[in-house]
Amino acid sequence: MHKLQMVDLKRQYERIKPEVDAAIQEVIDSTAFIGGKNVQEFGNELAAYLGVKHVIPCANGTDALQIALMSLGLQPGDEVITTSFTFIATVEVIAFLKLKPVFVDVDADTFTMNVEGLKKAITPNTKAIVPVHLYGQSADMEPIMHIANEHNIPVIEDNAQAIGGNYTYSNGKTVKTGSIGLIGCTSFFPSKNLGCYGDGGAIFTNDDDVATKLRMIANHGQSKRYYHDMVGCNSRLDNIQAAVLRIKLPKLDEYCAARRAAADHYDNAFANHTNIVTPHRPEYCYHVFHQYTLQLKNVDRNKVQEMLAEREVPSMIYYPVPCHKQKMLEEYNVADTYLPVTEMLQECVISLPIHTELTQEELNYITTNFIEVVDQLSK
Repeated sequence: MHKLQMVDLKRQYERIKPEVDAAIQEVIDSTAFIGGKNVQEFGNELAAYLGVKHVIPCANGTDALQIALMSLGLQPGDEVITTSFTFIATVEVIAFLKLKPVFVDVDADTFTMNVEGLKKAITPNTKAIVPVHLYGQSADMEPIMHIANEHNIPVIEDNAQAIGGNYTYSNGKTVKTGSIGLIGCTSFFPSKNLGCYGDGGAIFTNDDDVATKLRMIANHGQSKRYYHDMVGCNSRLDNIQAAVLRIKLPKLDEYCAARRAAADHYDNAFANHTNIVTPHRPEYCYHVFHQYTLQLKNVDRNKVQEMLAEREVPSMIYYPVPCHKQKMLEEYNVADTYLPVTEMLQECVISLPIHTELTQEELNYITTNFIEVVDQLSK
C-alpha cells in the first residue's frame, strides 16, 4: 500500500504524465511564458464548462476574490457579509481593501451560510455578500440570491473549494457553482479538484461591463497598453499553468466522481456511528468533496489525530480558528460576534484523506483505523 496522504498529486500526475510533459515542453519551446494561447483557450474552455460568458484567469484564488471586490467600486467601511468558518483568504481581502467584514453563522449540517442569519445581518451599509461553497458543497444559493436581489446587493461566490460542483434550483434547473452570483471566484491551488502545478485562479461573470472591469483590474487597470484608467494589480495565470489546466479540465468530472466514490465509502463505513457525524448532502447540491469533513461527538479530537498519526493515517483540521477570532481582525472588534455553530464546529471537525487516487485497500485501512481509534477513545 502507498504511503497515505491527504492528497496524492504524484499518482494523479503519473496517470497524465505524457500529456502534461508534452504540453509544458511545448510552452517552453515557444518561450511564450506570459499570456499566450493556452491562457486564452483555457479561459474559453472553462467558460463553456461553467456555462458563463466570461472567465478571467488570474494568479491565484485570493487575487480572484480581491479583484472581484475591487470591481464593485466599494468604499472603505462598506460592509461585506460572509462566513467566518472558511479559509482566511475570503476575509483577508475584505480587510485588505479596508472594507468591514460582517459575519453570519453557518448551518451545522452543511457548513455553509445560514440564510436566516444573512437576512438579519443586512443593513443600509451592506454592499456585497460573499457566500462560501465550503469543502466542495454549495451554499444554498436560491434563497441567498433572493435576499440579495431584494436589497440590490451584488453576490460574489467563493468557489475555491467547489469547482465542478452543481446547484439545483427548486424548479429543477441545475447550474455550476460559481455561475450564480454576479461574480464567481476560484483557485487552482494544486490540491484543489482542478489544480495546476503552482498557483492559479480565475474569476467568472455573465455581465459584460463587470468582465471588462475585472480584466482591466487584473492587468494594471489598463484596457490599452500603457493607458491606465483605474487602480489595478498584476495578476496573471502563466502559460505553463494554463497548459496543465487545459489537460485536467476535461477530466474534472471524473476527478469529482472519484472523490464522491471515496466519500460514499466513508459514509457507509461510518453510518449510524454514535460518535461520528458524516457530511450532509442536501438535494440542492452535488457535493464534489474537496475535503471529507466529519464531526466528532464526545471524543477528544486532538487525541484522535494523534492516534491516527501513529497508525500513519493523515488527517487535518479545517479550520481550528475561525476568521472572526483571528488576530489580524482585532481592529474590527468582531471576536465577540455570536456564531455558536461556527465555534462548535471549530472544536469537532476533522478531515480524512480524499483524492482521486484512493484505492479500496487504502479506504479500508483508513476507515478501519478511524473507527478503532474513535471507539477506543469513546469508551
